Amino acid sequence: VRLVGGASRCAGTLELKHQGDWRPVVYSLWTLETAADSVRLLDGTSLCSGRLEVKSNQRWSSVCEADFDQQDAEVVCRELGCGAPSVLQGALYGEVEAPMWTKEFQCGGHESALLDCRSSGSARNTCSPGKAVGLTCSEPVRLVGGASRCAGTLEVKQGDWRPVSYSDSVWTLETAAGVCRELDCGSAVSVGQRKESSDRPVWWISSDCVQTGSALRDCARSGSSSSILDLTCSGKPISDIIYIKLFI
Repeated sequence: VRLVGGASRCAGTLELKHQGDWRPVVYSLWTLETAADSVRLLDGTSLCSGRLEVKSNQRWSSVCEADFDQQDAEVVCRELGCGAPSVLQGALYGEVEAPMWTKEFQCGGHESALLDCRSSGSARNTCSPGKAVGLTCSEPVRLVGGASRCAGTLEVKQGDWRPVSYSDSVWTLETAAGVCRELDCGSAVSVGQRKESSDRPVWWISSDCVQTGSALRDCARSGSSSSILDLTCSGKPISDIIYIKLFI
């Protein structure tokens, strides 16, 4: 399921993928209850990080770390439209009291939603303090077509993968630095614009929006352009560079 064409990944036309094809949904007396999410991440730094909660019978419950593993995390990140899970740790984003989800998730990793996964038959009555699942998914951002994974055309996934084009301001190395950090690619070395022979679907992303600390996909607006943003990062995480300098 995805929302496309809106001001962010959380607004737009509702589409459903069926037998390989994305199609818009025609509603019949939909309510806000019908449209509610079944999983969410709270108290994190973005929509892709936080303490995991699951909704069932109109009640949100935290999940115990012992009932959740890497394959379950892959499903949650996919369901939220984020990239692959990068951190899975209990109480990383704060601890809460009951209610707690009472059964162990048993996902295969391929499911499209957490509640589609099988669960254990036995119920858990308690969860040790500090063991509520905290999850960080990577942002759906990548560089493609370059000499390494840290160089190339900047693409963002919001429903589908599209290249990024300048919006109302030119990207600087300062703006690009956050993208390089997100990709664990060190610092920004160069950022530029190349022209293609014809327009293609892009995400218009303003440098000003990115500099406020917003995630790229939250700054994206759907459009078309022949001007595509290319980015080169140093390829080494900043911590590695500092370590090398200290060693020398």
